[in-house]
Amino acid sequence: MAKQLISIFWFRRDLRLDDNAGLYHALKGEHPVLCVFIFDKDILDKLEDKDDARVTFIYQAIEDLHNKLQKLGSTLLVLYGKPLQAWESILNDYNIAAVYTNHDYEPYAKQRDEKIAKILKEKAIPFNTYKDQVIFDKNEVVKDDGLPYTVYTPYMRRWYSKLASFYFKAYPVNGYLQHLYKAAPTALPGLKEMGFIKSECKFPGKHYEEVITDYHEKRDLPAIKGTSHVGLHLRFGTVSIRQLVQTAFGYKDKTWLNELIWREFYMMILDHFPQTIDHAFRPAYDRIKWENNEAQFEAWCEGKTGYPIVDAGMRELNATGFMHNRVRMISASFLSKDLLIDWRWGERYFARKLLDYEAASNVGGWQWAAGSGTDAAPYFRIFNPDAQTKKFDPKLEYIKKWVPEYADFSKYPKPIVDHAFARDRCLKAFKAALAK
Repeated sequence: MAKQLISIFWFRRDLRLDDNAGLYHALKGEHPVLCVFIFDKDILDKLEDKDDARVTFIYQAIEDLHNKLQKLGSTLLVLYGKPLQAWESILNDYNIAAVYTNHDYEPYAKQRDEKIAKILKEKAIPFNTYKDQVIFDKNEVVKDDGLPYTVYTPYMRRWYSKLASFYFKAYPVNGYLQHLYKAAPTALPGLKEMGFIKSECKFPGKHYEEVITDYHEKRDLPAIKGTSHVGLHLRFGTVSIRQLVQTAFGYKDKTWLNELIWREFYMMILDHFPQTIDHAFRPAYDRIKWENNEAQFEAWCEGKTGYPIVDAGMRELNATGFMHNRVRMISASFLSKDLLIDWRWGERYFARKLLDYEAASNVGGWQWAAGSGTDAAPYFRIFNPDAQTKKFDPKLEYIKKWVPEYADFSKYPKPIVDHAFARDRCLKAFKAALAK
């Protein structure tokens, strides 16, 4: 007996039913839709921490999707393995008319999708992908000559000039859920089966609207909750970027919206310049002779540098998976310029620890701090940790929370480097590299 002809919707960085572009287009097609998620061994096997909180977050989101689809008379087919092997299994078990998913812009994801598309093409199965995690992507916001912007401000201006209400209109998925493939419940692979244990990390909610009004006044103060912490949900698509932009656009002050545009700018940069994932955007900066002192790197990772604002940030990161953005900039500048340690070391550590880790933004932010990225400011912008503390944590509230021993000089480590010496050393090293 011939198997029923169905379409597949492949969840990746879009773990929600509502306002999901690819799912909407799949459900509007002519065949019932089976939803699929793959726990990718190529990604999971590289994670160092078996209690990685992001894996737990994804797992909980998948459980939620699984339950919702079951209530609709369908299921979520969840597989664990390498994507090519997983797709071989899907193709063997189902009669597939078309596959739908949403764009992913990271280098690994693009290579993976090219391989899957090739397999499907050999079987004459269309592979349809859609824009979902950004308002504008690829070549939608470019200069008049068609080339991508490489500086944020002109990109932002063009972004605003192109924005119209239809760009953030939600996809009405709920009106088509009856087109889901009717199926018996399927079992989920367990976390232990995949080599992980449940993290006890507390995940931030989706309460972003409460901070937008005075975001411009509070966003640089790490001692208060002046930011939304919505990055984790954006990273895995448990909220819709269209919903966030529509909400933010209704406020007079656009500072919070501008941060969403920064995210899109960096995603566009990584899409057009994939080599920047591990090479300087400005190639000359790859000639810098880094000190790469491993003991000092370890002190930075552990929050024991003797610079309290840096140490507070690193301890917050290690304890919670979050670090305030202003402190991220200070900590990144300190590593790459005061300690003269290759920015890629810090980028990898943040990639390991950050709940809201997103390759484009993380790489973009680190290259900004190191001076090797798209930012127009010269390389001799070097943050002074003490000056940054006086400006953004003047009462030391943030520092006292995360570095309680700071008040007792006998317990707190002495600075591992003198800032004035480090600044001079950095300037000489950068100048030498750029003069070649």
